[in-house]
Amino acid sequence: MPQPQSNFKGMLLADAHFEDVSLKSARFIDVNLANASFANVSFLGSKFTDVNLANVAITDANLEGMTINGILVTELLQAFSAR
Repeated sequence: MPQPQSNFKGMLLADAHFEDVSLKSARFIDVNLANASFANVSFLGSKFTDVNLANVAITDANLEGMTINGILVTELLQAFSAR
């Protein structure tokens, strides 16, 4: 039996708290996540297109296979460290 599909359009969910929730295969289109925080979250296989990553901080993350504009991030970090 397929899982029910939820649709949230034009909703205000500011300051919402999601814990132990599955949003697997969810689609976020024209969504404002400014100042959101993510901890212990899996973005495995996720794709980000036309996103604003200004002032985003990523710490303690597994970056294996992550690319930015087709370039492996791990290779970029290795090249930066070698300078």
